[in-house]
Amino acid sequence: MQHRTVEDLMTREVIRVRPDTPFKEVAQLLAEHGVTAVPVVNEQDNPIGLVSEADLLRHEAARPDPGGRAASLGMRPRDRERAAAETAEGLMTSPAVTARAQWSIVEAAREMTRHQVKRLPVVNEAGHLVGIISRSDLLRVFLRQDSAIREEITREVLRDTLSLSSEEVQVSVVDGVVTLTGRVRQRSLIPIAMRLCQAVDGVVTVHGVLDSPGDEFGAAEAANPDSVVGYTQRH
Repeated sequence: MQHRTVEDLMTREVIRVRPDTPFKEVAQLLAEHGVTAVPVVNEQDNPIGLVSEADLLRHEAARPDPGGRAASLGMRPRDRERAAAETAEGLMTSPAVTARAQWSIVEAAREMTRHQVKRLPVVNEAGHLVGIISRSDLLRVFLRQDSAIREEITREVLRDTLSLSSEEVQVSVVDGVVTLTGRVRQRSLIPIAMRLCQAVDGVVTVHGVLDSPGDEFGAAEAANPDSVVGYTQRH
C-alpha cells in the first residue's frame, strides 16, 4: 500500500521570518497571506521557532484594561517577556518542533499530539525548511472518495497481500466506513485483514462480518480478534 506522506500534503511555499523581523511586520505577513503562524529561521534557513497569532495576541492581552489594571501581573515571567517583545525572536515559541517530508501522516499526527501543536515546519536532512504541514492538511486524507478506498482495499489488501478474492470477501465503503463481508480460509486471517484495512488512508473505521471453516493452525496461534475495532465473527 502506498501511504501518503507529509511531502504529499505539506505547503511548499512557506512564509518565513527572521529573528529580527519586527512585531508589526510579522502581523502584516499573517494578515496578507491568510496564515495563522510563520516559522522563524536562522541564516541557514533552519527553523528555530514559530510565531503564531496567539503569540501576537499575548501582547494585546498584557495591556492594561479600561480600568487601568495591568493584566500582565497574572502572567508567568516568560509570558510577560514575550508579551513585551518587539521582534520575532522574542515572540516565538521555541525550539521548533519539526517533521520530515518522508514521514507518514500517522507520524506527523502523533508528533503534533505529543507536543500539542497545530502545525509542523518540515525540514530536509540538512535541517533546512522545505514546507509546513498543519492539522487541516492531515485531515485531507479523509476527503478520499469511497470508491478509491474500496479499490485499494480490494486490490492491494485483499487480493495482493492476503490472496483473497472478491468472491470470498466483499467490501463496501460508505463515508469512509469500511464493511467486510464473507468467508475466509482460516480464522487467523480475519483480524489481519481488519488491521490492514484500518491502515488504508481515508478509512474512518472498519467493521467485519466474516466467518471461516476454522483455523487450521489452532486457536493458540490465531490473532486475537477482540483487539480489532468493529470485529464480528459469524458461527
